[in-house]
Amino acid sequence: MKNIVILGAGTAGTMMAHKLSHRLDSNAWKITIVDRDPVHYYQPGLLFIPFGIYQPDDVRRPKAHFIPHTVEYIQSGIEAIEADKKRVRLQHEGISLSYDILIIATGSHIFPQEVEGLMGEGWKKTAFDFYTLQGAVELSRALKDFQGGRLVLNVVEMPIKCPVAPLEFLFLADWYFHTRGIRNKVEIVYATPLDGAFTKPRASQHLAGMCTKKNIKLTTSWHTASVDGTKKMLTSHTNKELPYDLLVSIPPTMGDPCIERSGLGDEINFVPTDKHTLRSKAHADIFVIGDATNVPTSKAGSVAHFEGEVLVENVVRHIEGRELSPAFDGHSNCFIETGFNKALLIDFNYDTEPLPGKFPLPGVGPFSLLEESRANHWGKMMFRWVYWNLLIKGGDLPIEAQMVMAGKRAA
Repeated sequence: MKNIVILGAGTAGTMMAHKLSHRLDSNAWKITIVDRDPVHYYQPGLLFIPFGIYQPDDVRRPKAHFIPHTVEYIQSGIEAIEADKKRVRLQHEGISLSYDILIIATGSHIFPQEVEGLMGEGWKKTAFDFYTLQGAVELSRALKDFQGGRLVLNVVEMPIKCPVAPLEFLFLADWYFHTRGIRNKVEIVYATPLDGAFTKPRASQHLAGMCTKKNIKLTTSWHTASVDGTKKMLTSHTNKELPYDLLVSIPPTMGDPCIERSGLGDEINFVPTDKHTLRSKAHADIFVIGDATNVPTSKAGSVAHFEGEVLVENVVRHIEGRELSPAFDGHSNCFIETGFNKALLIDFNYDTEPLPGKFPLPGVGPFSLLEESRANHWGKMMFRWVYWNLLIKGGDLPIEAQMVMAGKRAA
């Protein structure tokens, strides 16, 4: 019997466990999935916790509930991947797993300790993150007590998980302070290292316009060097200063430390990956999916879903000795909450930026692209059910893995 080992039981790894267990002969292939954390988090839901829209139990479930019964689940940290020996050393009792095919789905994590002063005086008092459950809960308490002043959301550096999440937070904060009747007492600032509100020009212009409409100040090309929690001050690498009363920080995001220990990553521990086939550039028997890759698209759950459709086919092709399909086109789509029970939707890939139109049914919708609507908001809210019940279980969704132009308006 041959072995497939999947490292990581988050969105991408769990989906692949289901898809491969459906495609492969269990008498010929044993599938093992490894993860150190017993809890699975619905990461898009963390955004809603600071505003009291979701509670912690809405976004967490035991990982074991989602692993197929034909797949072996080992709860352990990963010490290192020994690619030359085709094995993985685990942190649990010195166990090693040999593999014929390895799928790296170890995700990404925030590292606030990488920012000078961020975790010093003021951390969890006047400076918070919302990319972790603990951070989101603590930020919720701080927002309830916030009576006015300058709220700064700072992205320290790119890439980050789901690059629209900072904008969603700001739009929801605008709504939240309106509902509390103190919006006129709060100055909201978005300090980003990008030269615009987003990475794609057309969407960036549209989203910058929304920031202006909502009286959210956009500070672009801001590169944070340090945080002084005592003075409540951000300082840039060019010695500019940005004071705050409440700081929402999105710290540097990097791949799992086990990738660094294995010598398989780039300078921020993402695995160099062929952006179309999703195979490791260095090892023919290693594939990579989700946030663990260095492919130039969003680190979002939709991307992992679309990658999974391509990757399962390429794993089967690899087993059969066939040429891999270069079918992944960087497809990503994201609902962007804009407050007041509205949202917009963007759909794009490596080569095509977000465009206006209708999705997924051309000319009909029900969702509008690059346009606010209540239908988009409810689509975002309903997606939590889709996630828990279909997506991570490898279920079929009525959305093509490759982006289509039908329904989009290019001009």
